[in-house]
Amino acid sequence: MTLHKEGWWYCLWATVVYAIVLYVGFSYLNQIPWLLYPIVVLLGLLWFWFFWFFRIPSRNFITGEGKIMSPCDGKVVVIEETEEGEYFKDRRLQVSIFMSPLNVHVNRYPISGVVQYVKYHAGKYLVAWHPKSSTENERSTIVVKNERIEILIRQIAGAVARRICIYAKPNALAVQNEELGFIKFGSRVDLFLPLGTKMNVKIGDVVQNGLSQIAEY
Repeated sequence: MTLHKEGWWYCLWATVVYAIVLYVGFSYLNQIPWLLYPIVVLLGLLWFWFFWFFRIPSRNFITGEGKIMSPCDGKVVVIEETEEGEYFKDRRLQVSIFMSPLNVHVNRYPISGVVQYVKYHAGKYLVAWHPKSSTENERSTIVVKNERIEILIRQIAGAVARRICIYAKPNALAVQNEELGFIKFGSRVDLFLPLGTKMNVKIGDVVQNGLSQIAEY
C-alpha cells in the first residue's frame, strides 16, 4: 500500500499539526489527563484517517476485452435508464457508485480506448445521493471510445468532497484500470452505458476499482 500523490500535502500538514498538539498537550496539560487524553486520541484518529483516505492498496487488476471494470470503490446505488444530456443526448443506462469517506478514492478507466471528451463543470455541493447531484454539483465528464463501445464517466463532488482532480486529456490513450482522476473527501462516480449492456452487478453491491466487473459488451 502506498500514499497517493494528492495526499502528501494533507498528510504532511496533519502530521505537523498533530505533533504540535502533542507537544503543547504534554507540556501544559499533563496535569489534566481527563482533557489531554481524549484530545490526543481524537486527533490521532483524524491524523490516521488522512493517511487511510489517500491510500493506494496493492491490487492485481483484472483486464480484458469486453469487460467494463468499476471506475472506483464504493456501493452501487443506481442502475436505471435515463437521459444523458451533455454528450450523448439520448437514453443511456446509468450506473452510479457512491464512495464513502472510508473508500479508496482513486478513479480508473473502466475500459481501454481513446479519450473523446473531457469537461469540468463548477457547481453545487449537494449530497452525492441527491438526484440532481449528477447535473448540478461540481463534476467532470470523461468519454472513452474504442472499436466496440463508447462510455461516459462522470466524477461528482458531494457535500464533503470539494475538489475533483482530472488526469484524463482529450485524444489521449485510455488504458483500462489506469488512473483518470481523484475525488477528495467522498462523493460518487456515474457511468453511462449503451442501452442493453449486460450488467454484472445490482443495486447494493460493493465494488472495487480494477477488481469488480460492472458490465460486459
